[in-house]
Formats: sequence, structure tokens, C-alpha cells
Amino acid sequence: MSHLTSEQLARLHQALLQQQEDIRHRLQNNEHYGLQESLRDNTGELSVIDNHPGDAATELYHRSMDISLVERDEHELEEIDDALTAMEEGSYGSCAVCGGDIPYERLSVVPSTRYCKEHNPRQFSPFTRPAEEEFLSPPFGRTSLDEREEQNGIDGEDAWQIVESWGSSNSPAMAEDNEIRSYNDMEIEADETEGFVEPWENFVATDIAGNHLTIIRGNSYRHYMDSEEGDYLLDPNGKRSRE
Repeated sequence: MSHLTSEQLARLHQALLQQQEDIRHRLQNNEHYGLQESLRDNTGELSVIDNHPGDAATELYHRSMDISLVERDEHELEEIDDALTAMEEGSYGSCAVCGGDIPYERLSVVPSTRYCKEHNPRQFSPFTRPAEEEFLSPPFGRTSLDEREEQNGIDGEDAWQIVESWGSSNSPAMAEDNEIRSYNDMEIEADETEGFVEPWENFVATDIAGNHLTIIRGNSYRHYMDSEEGDYLLDPNGKRSRE
């Protein structure tokens, strides 16, 4: 037997019907938040190709927000239908988890609820994580191939560095290095060598036949030696220049 009086049930029934009508009216009047039209018709643009990417991103963000609003309204309609069905079956007002009575004060605020306060599923934080995190950590996810010994081609990190060289919206606070002298130093692995694999390849040269080894004692050479990567004893001229 329900703990609710017939008068309370009548009020709650009327509240559920009113909420149901309001949601249906809202969905019908705004054409499901504009989702019944295509993105092109909704924005009035013949094409998004000639627009700034930021403009298209804004429209896409609002589009995804409209989808979320529609999903929320449809979910509320399902909860209202379930509550109305429970009223017809005589189980309305009982918690779907523990079977205990749901106080009238709670039902008057959330007439469509099927749970008591203690067993309301919305109070628990989900343990699942977005699937995108699998590709965000480590950086560039599965497209970063630097750790593979056989990797010697372009990967996701290299592709981003090419794009980043044209500029980004990052500020110095987001740089990897604490000592920033120019915006070029803010790029990912800004000190990474380009055009060669080993640092010494930047200052060791030969003739076209691969003979007559020559060492170009420039900044790269001095930085290589000063960082104790090489031995000055192997290059007597370099040793004298250092002294």
C-alpha cells in the first residue's frame, strides 16, 4: 500500500503531466533545438571552407550542445513515462533499489524520480574515463613512434611540429622549457635536431665520395663537446681551440 495519500498522488500526477507537456512543447517549438535543419541551413552559410576554422568550431560546439539538450529532454521524458507507468501499477513512491518509501517532499521536487536520496544514482561519480584519454597520454598516443627502434620516418609528433612551426595560441607559461627567449623556443622539443639523427652529424662532413673527413667547429660542435658528449682528445685541433 502506498504511503502517499490520494490527494498527494493527484498533485504528483498533474505535475508529471505538466512537465511532460512542457518538454514536448519545447522540443516541437524550437524544432529539437534546430537539429531538424542541416548545419549549413542552420548557419546560413553555403560553405564552411572559406570561413576561419574558429568560426566552424564555434558552430560545431553549439551543434553538439544542442544534441546534448535534446538527449537530456528525451531522457526526462522516459523518466516521466516510467513514473506514470509506476502510478498505474501502484508501485510509485517506492525506491527501485531498496524498496523503501520515497518522502513526499522529495517527490514534490522531483516527481519523476524512482530512487530515494540514499540510492540516487546521480550522486555517484562515474568510474569510466573518456576514450580520448587513451590517445592523449602519452602525448600523441599511438601516433608517437619515437620509442620504436625501427622508426625513422615521420610520425604524429613530427606532423604536429610542422603545423606548430606556423604558430599556435600557446603562451610562454605552456612551454616545456622554463627559459624562453623567443616564441620559437616554445615549440615541442624546440631544441631537437633537424635533418640528421646523431648530433655529431651536424658538424662532421666529408666530400662527395665520402672521404676527407672534416669537422666544422661551429656552435653545434662546441655545444656537443662542452656537454661532454665527445672527447677533445680525438680532435687535437679542437682541443687546442678549446684551450
